[in-house]
Amino acid sequence: MIDRSFTEVFASALHGSPTVVVGLGDEPMALPVDLWTRTADDHDRALVALCHGPTLDIGCGPGRMTEALGAAGHLALGIDVVDAAVSLTRRRGASALCRDVFDRVPGEGRWHTALLADGNIGIGGDPVGLLRRVRSLLAPGGRIVVELTGPGVGLVRGWAVLESSGHRSRPFRWATLGLDALALTAAQADLFVHGVHRIGDRWAAVLSEVAR
Repeated sequence: MIDRSFTEVFASALHGSPTVVVGLGDEPMALPVDLWTRTADDHDRALVALCHGPTLDIGCGPGRMTEALGAAGHLALGIDVVDAAVSLTRRRGASALCRDVFDRVPGEGRWHTALLADGNIGIGGDPVGLLRRVRSLLAPGGRIVVELTGPGVGLVRGWAVLESSGHRSRPFRWATLGLDALALTAAQADLFVHGVHRIGDRWAAVLSEVAR
């Protein structure tokens, strides 16, 4: 199996190559590209309804949530480290940039909401560090909307790889944050759990900065 960069293998998945992620569970899991590339559904729109004002969609992928934010009247920007994802987002008519959340981001300190949908709280394998960084992107009084795993799951961190058609990505750090570890993780990032919402079979939390 030939090793490639994460961005190369993920781009191949977005263009239709069947891809699995290895290392996040006991068995390889199919990458849910069909979910990410479809049009936003009612549950996605319920997640969008938790966002207020100008919203940064972090790890936007092919852009269904960025598109849905714009359709709901938000000024929205998607960012992703994969060029192919950014291109697909722009094809939907949404704004997107190829950018790592830990690099300089347009509008730092002025976003009203940052959205971490589709498990993107796992970016970098350190949810506390990610939340601290995202908090710095917000305007005073801003919020972070985070999609989570449901009850019975805490915080799981580790290494994963993507495998697709004889190609394998280099290992990358990832994390899963479940409802059981939400309060502690938020507190460690100096955030308050403003609310927890069940949306069909999905879970989301709204986090805001702890008052000082």
